[in-house]
Amino acid sequence: MMPQSLTVRVERPDRRPIRVWVPVLPVALVLSPVVLLAVLAAVVACHLYHVDAMRALGAARRIVSALPGTRFDIEYSRTAVLVAIR
Repeated sequence: MMPQSLTVRVERPDRRPIRVWVPVLPVALVLSPVVLLAVLAAVVACHLYHVDAMRALGAARRIVSALPGTRFDIEYSRTAVLVAIR
């Protein structure tokens, strides 16, 4: 299943946290021409390096379908960035 939303929260000291919700489907539709070019470039790269393109694309699909439920918590100095994929 494709991820549905992406939540990004930036916490900074002495300031209110910034929280942004990004719906994945509209962003994917807007970026679909770029994604199509990336897939074509991946197929050409697979051909150049003698990798089965269908297996590589299948592995990419499995990685994307495993993303829902993933959280990234990054802290640098006094700033924290929290990303949750649903």
